[in-house]
Amino acid sequence: MRSQRPLWTFGVVGALVVALGGCSTTVAGTASVDPAATTTTSRPPAPANLNAAITVWGTEPDNPLVPGNTTDPGGQQIIDALFTGLVEQEPGTNEIKPAHAQSWEVGADGKRLTIKLKPGWRFHDGTPVTAKNYVDAWNFTAAAANGQQGAGYFEQIAGYPEVRAPGSAVREMAGLKVVDDSTFTVDLAQPSATFVKLLGDPLFSPLPDAFFKDRASFELKPVGNGPFQFVSRVPGSEVVLARFEQYSGPKPKVRQVRFRFGAGQEAGYASLMTNEVDFIGEIPPSKLAGGRYKTELRGRSASADRLANQTLVFPLYDPKFANPDLRRAISMAIDRKKITETVFAGDRKPLKGYGAPGLPGWTDGACAEYCEYNPTKAKELFQRSGFAGPIELISNAQSGHKEWVEAVCNQIRNTLGADCVFKPVEIRELLEKKNAKQHTAIFRSGWQADYPDVQNFLTPIYRTGAPFNDGRYTNPAVDQKLAAAEAAHGTNPSEAYRLYREAEQLIAADMPVIPLWNNATPHGWSTRLRKVRVTPVLGLDLMAVEVE
Repeated sequence: MRSQRPLWTFGVVGALVVALGGCSTTVAGTASVDPAATTTTSRPPAPANLNAAITVWGTEPDNPLVPGNTTDPGGQQIIDALFTGLVEQEPGTNEIKPAHAQSWEVGADGKRLTIKLKPGWRFHDGTPVTAKNYVDAWNFTAAAANGQQGAGYFEQIAGYPEVRAPGSAVREMAGLKVVDDSTFTVDLAQPSATFVKLLGDPLFSPLPDAFFKDRASFELKPVGNGPFQFVSRVPGSEVVLARFEQYSGPKPKVRQVRFRFGAGQEAGYASLMTNEVDFIGEIPPSKLAGGRYKTELRGRSASADRLANQTLVFPLYDPKFANPDLRRAISMAIDRKKITETVFAGDRKPLKGYGAPGLPGWTDGACAEYCEYNPTKAKELFQRSGFAGPIELISNAQSGHKEWVEAVCNQIRNTLGADCVFKPVEIRELLEKKNAKQHTAIFRSGWQADYPDVQNFLTPIYRTGAPFNDGRYTNPAVDQKLAAAEAAHGTNPSEAYRLYREAEQLIAADMPVIPLWNNATPHGWSTRLRKVRVTPVLGLDLMAVEVE
């Protein structure tokens, strides 16, 4: 799944990214099409138009299209099409299956992974994809000197701490070794039952030799190994891709994809209504109320739950958030049910824990009373905390976040009798301050599963020093529970899940992060498309879609 990553850009309809190599991805939830919108016909379907071009409404990538530095949903959708990784997950079953990998073997100690590649695969510039292209790409992404946003995904590999040390001159992880052109080994610092599942994430894509010879030229015209190749990019306007006819995997049934960027969800929806755009992965808030979009897009809309959640993070490196009573009070001042019903028209489910509905190994409720709306208890805890000064919430306002953040702030203000201020910022500032640990206010976050397991929602986020522990939370008892769960995961999953539950209860008592609700993906498409389904990054599945 994709991934596994912080849920930044999408709010009312979205989730970050979990996509697998080559954009053949797993849908983490189940899509529900409006029954009244479904039509039947007795005529046989016409063959797909293999020469068709389609237009997808998206958001502009934050960075040049380099896999290890692309963590925003708009960029991930494009990276998914440009690159194919080692493995992917079977849609609907979440089973891991080979993509570019021919096979993988785990050593008896659970720490060495030997990967063999399918022969004959090539990059879009015609050069072969070799084991060295993977090893070089992973080392580049992990090395601190290169400043790649996806570096944390490589932390399980032996030698990662050495390449991440401040000022380190080390550029290669000791755990990566090229055996021959089609084989390489990965040594992990500790045995892991879940590392193989990560390998479908586009962050683990290979990079061609051309990237290392001339990075600036590559960023202007990226070269991948996936089902689509780069054609052009107009900053602020669009990215155009075309089917790679020499692709060694299954080929898409559309010739060209144009990713358009515009003035927001409303503009995208209007263009969809007139068939100027073929797909939007997010429905604007104005069309959610009363299920309006289901009527206006009758027969061409659906919604799917995602293995994703929305959260608010306390920057615990700021001493004003040190008191757990303050954090619990703010959580208990939020009426999650009311917001999901009013702002999201019932399209979200309130959460009392740190996972997502349908997540294997997880059941809601670990947060217990601290995620229940309780104005009396919230005000009592808030007064006991002695907090002075306004409560500030930071988020980007785009993609429907403005509506729910303002609603949360109003509830906090009314319940606690304290001033609450929504401070909208650009997504780039939100991310930069998060990465630099410079936030001075509660900030919006969230998580989209890398793979369907409760481990992915806890260990990478709440373990001390974990790569996505953005609030710098630490609790030795939580660390011990997570370590014990990791050790049991491969041989005794039920014991592992029990330990994860206990760790989650400890986290909830500390309340370093406020769980809010899950994420869903209401989406729509033009009258031209068929076989429409969404990827976990809210993108159109370009390997499944057809144009009649």
